[in-house]
Amino acid sequence: MTSFNFDVITLFPKAFESINNLGVITKALDKNIINLHLHDLRDFGEGSYRQVDDKPYGGGAGMVLKPEPIYKAHDSVNKFPNNKTLLMTPQGKVLKQNDLLRWTNLDQLIIICGQYEGFDERVRCLADEEISLGDYVLSGGEIPAMSIVNGLSRLLPGVLGDSESLKDESHNNHLLEYPQYTRPAIFKDMKVPDILVSGNHNEIKAWRKKQMFIRTLERRKDLVKEDQIQEFPNIKET
Repeated sequence: MTSFNFDVITLFPKAFESINNLGVITKALDKNIINLHLHDLRDFGEGSYRQVDDKPYGGGAGMVLKPEPIYKAHDSVNKFPNNKTLLMTPQGKVLKQNDLLRWTNLDQLIIICGQYEGFDERVRCLADEEISLGDYVLSGGEIPAMSIVNGLSRLLPGVLGDSESLKDESHNNHLLEYPQYTRPAIFKDMKVPDILVSGNHNEIKAWRKKQMFIRTLERRKDLVKEDQIQEFPNIKET
């Protein structure tokens, strides 16, 4: 099996040290299912001070990442035939589960982490896609990059112990996951639904499907599709 390659261009490569302590990622790295290469942007900075940023033209607060170091870093990456470059920016498209799934068909993701007040506009020319985690601003693109590495890696064959666990997860089939329970059967007067201990697998499957719809309708109505509403016509939003 060919490894999936992540190449991350960042000013803070040490931020990624914690990713090696995450069970799923550690397993993927140890089994060579993924390769994670960090490219320190400072190594491509200019002059004796390795400058990577400068004041914005036209004035304004903060510093802007210069284009030259980012282009040099990107050029230095050993590129595989089937690759995409992602730019982490709050102006990008909000990351969805389907994005992670479609990227699993690639050989490589090159991820550029923004920083400070942003980056020179000409950096956008390098990106195939611009990605954000949501409608808020972080101090840099490292956390979004780690989220992509984590979320995509767990979709690759051999990473999770049981691939069946992926099927009913939240955001697959546009629904949130059904409620989960484990022992004890009663905790603080809260009882596990009888159906889950009935042993009737067909009824359990139907109950879970219905609960996925109910939970999504209550929490994320925007995710519900028309055909799903027609399947459960008697369930109303609470």
